[in-house]
Amino acid sequence: MLMLMVESADDPAIGKIELILEKLAIPSPPISVCRPRLLDALWQSLNSATSTVISGRTGTGKTTLALHFAELCGRYIAWYKVDAPETELRIFLHYLLATISKQRSKFGTGPLRRLLDTIRWDRTRSNGELMMLAEAFVHELESSPGPPLLIVIEDLHLVSDADWIVPFFKRLLPLLPADVHMLITSRTIPPAPLWRMRSKQTLSVIDDDMLAFTRSEAAELFASYDLTREQAAIAFDHSHGRAASLASLAATLHYAETADSRTGLPDTARVT
Repeated sequence: MLMLMVESADDPAIGKIELILEKLAIPSPPISVCRPRLLDALWQSLNSATSTVISGRTGTGKTTLALHFAELCGRYIAWYKVDAPETELRIFLHYLLATISKQRSKFGTGPLRRLLDTIRWDRTRSNGELMMLAEAFVHELESSPGPPLLIVIEDLHLVSDADWIVPFFKRLLPLLPADVHMLITSRTIPPAPLWRMRSKQTLSVIDDDMLAFTRSEAAELFASYDLTREQAAIAFDHSHGRAASLASLAATLHYAETADSRTGLPDTARVT
């Protein structure tokens, strides 16, 4: 496991943080069909809002959709996979700084770094301090020239109970510069104060209902496995359009039919 040590310039003994570099790597996309309906929604959000939340239960295809869009959007990608220990804002921000600095080398070397080094992290931050951090984050983005950027924060729900989430993102998202878009995946819908940003053209949301496969998308997925529309229709009814269930059923059927063809079994003996 590759690690990166980050230290506070003012007090290295207190400020040491070990970052797991794998959490900043773009995952390998699973085998899946592209879904133009959802990609169009993401393109529209990219052009009209500062941020997007893809919200859905486990297995609804959130990460797969984010990966497909990251490949197609034409922007440099800063990816951050969140884990539960990052409920501490200092750790969360250091991960964000590390992934963005991979694409914009000067990001995190200016006032924001100094602010992170001087804040007292052993006490609860006020809303004013959180807003100041968000504003410093935006100022650092604006002061760090580079290519258009897509910042992907995967699994934000793992820190959704942190007291800083709402005030920090409520201030950050409306201020993001035009060449930076934030794409967040989460198993939960955004908290109410962030949800209301939808009406202000700051935030777009792709939810569970939108993530569910349509019958035609299920048929396309099954066709990619050389399976029939009838098999896709049965699987769709069984899975209620849930991405992971459909993909698992398609792979299982494909494997069974391939195995049958190798052993010379008649068609009537194959799984349908």
